[in-house]
Amino acid sequence: MEIRILVVDDELSMREFLAILLKREGYAVDQADSAQKALEFLAGASYDLVISDVKMPGLDGIALLGKIKESAPDTAVLMMTAFSTAEQAVEAMKLGAYDYLAKPFKVEEVKVLVRNALEKRDLKRENQRLRLEVQDRYSFSGLIGKSKKMRELYSLIERVAPSLANILIQGESGTGKELVARAIHYNSPRKDKSFVAVNCGAIPESLMESELFGHKKGSFTGAINDRAGLFEQAEGGTLFLDEIGEVPLQLQAKLLRVIQEKEFRRVGGTGDQKADVRIVAASNRNLEEQVREGSFREDLFYRLNVVQLQMPPLRERIEDIPLLVEHFYRKYVQTPLSGEIISAGALKMLMAYGFPGNVRELENLVERCIVLGGGTISEESLPPQVRGSRITSAAPAGDFEIPEEGMDLEGYLDGIEKRILQQSLERSGGVKKKAAELLGLTFRSFRYRLAKFGMDDE
Repeated sequence: MEIRILVVDDELSMREFLAILLKREGYAVDQADSAQKALEFLAGASYDLVISDVKMPGLDGIALLGKIKESAPDTAVLMMTAFSTAEQAVEAMKLGAYDYLAKPFKVEEVKVLVRNALEKRDLKRENQRLRLEVQDRYSFSGLIGKSKKMRELYSLIERVAPSLANILIQGESGTGKELVARAIHYNSPRKDKSFVAVNCGAIPESLMESELFGHKKGSFTGAINDRAGLFEQAEGGTLFLDEIGEVPLQLQAKLLRVIQEKEFRRVGGTGDQKADVRIVAASNRNLEEQVREGSFREDLFYRLNVVQLQMPPLRERIEDIPLLVEHFYRKYVQTPLSGEIISAGALKMLMAYGFPGNVRELENLVERCIVLGGGTISEESLPPQVRGSRITSAAPAGDFEIPEEGMDLEGYLDGIEKRILQQSLERSGGVKKKAAELLGLTFRSFRYRLAKFGMDDE
C-alpha cells in the first residue's frame, strides 16, 4: 500500500528538496506552500504523514497541527523550523506532533524520523484494531450458549462489569471461568488497561509471592534483577487469580492486605507501592468448605466474594451442546459449512454424556473428531468413553441403597476415590499431570490425593 506524505513550507527550495528526498525513499509526496493550501489537500485525500514548517504567513504550523489532529487524528505530523525554541517544541508535542526538526537538518536525520513516525502511526492503528478485536471477542461473543443458565449469567455479567467490586467465579474445571473474567474486564471501565491472568495452582509455593508482588535484585538466590510482579503489570486493570484456593495461608494474609490497603511491597523491598487493581478470583473448589476446614482465610473469602458468579457445568445445559459443537467445528475447520457437521446419532451420544471436563473437554473432542474423521462428526469418530456407558457426577443418588446393617461411609468413599485415581493413571499412561486434568483437578490437589492413599510413588 502506497504511503502518502504532504510537505508544507512557504519556501519552494525546502519543499522540493524534501519531495525529492522522500520520493527516492519510495513515498508518494504532495507539496503545499501554505497551511490553507495544506488543509485543501487534507480535505480531498488522506495522508500518512504531514511534514510542516512552523513559521509561515497567515495560518502557522502550530495552528495547522491542531486542525490536523481534529480532523485526522491518525495522521502523523513532523514539525520543522529555523527558529527552534524549547517552547515551540513543547507546544507542538502537546498538540500531538510526533517530533520536531530544527533547520538545517541532516538527510539521514529526516529519513530516520520519517520512518519512526510512520512506524509509530502503524503501531497505534494496530493497537486500536486489536483492542476492537479483543472487545468483540470477549464482549459475550466468546461465551456460547442460549440456555436459561447462560442467559442468567450474561445478565449478571452486564450488571457487575461496570462496577469496581471484586468478583469470585466458582465452577468446575473447564466451564469457562477465565472467559467470563475477560468478559467482565472488557465490559468494564478498565477495558483499555491490562487484563493479567495467573493460575495460582501452577506456581510453586516458593515463587508465588515473587510472581504476585515482584522482587528486588538480590532478595533471594536467582533474583539477578528487579522484577515487576503481576499486581504491577495489572495496574489500572484487572488481575484474574485462577485457582485462588491453591494460595498458601501465609500468602493469603498478604493478598488480604493488598485488597484492604490498596498497596503491596516487593520481595526484598523497603517501600510500599500503590495497587489500583480490580481482582477477579476463581476456583473449582468449594472455598466456603475450605474456610470451614481452615485452609482458606475467612476474611479473605469475604473480601473476594463481594459478588459471586456460579458457572454451570455442561451437563446442566445440554441444550447448548449443538451450538458449541458448531462453534468449535467452525474454529478448527475454518471453511463454510456444507451439509450436516454432526450426525443425529453422534449428537444424541454427546448430549447423553456427562462431560466431566465440561466445555474444554467438548472442544478437545470436536477437534479430535475433525482430525480423525475429516468430515462429518459421526458415532464412529467419537471416543469410547462417549460411545459407551460412563458414570458421571450427575448420577442420581437413588442408584445406591444403604445396607440394613449399616456401612463405613468414609471407607466406602475412599475405596471409590482410590479406584478412580488408579483408572485416571492407567488412562493417562502414568502421566500424573494428564491424569489430574482428566479428573478436573489441579496437579497439586491430585498429588495430595495420591499421597493420602500412599500412591504418590507408584
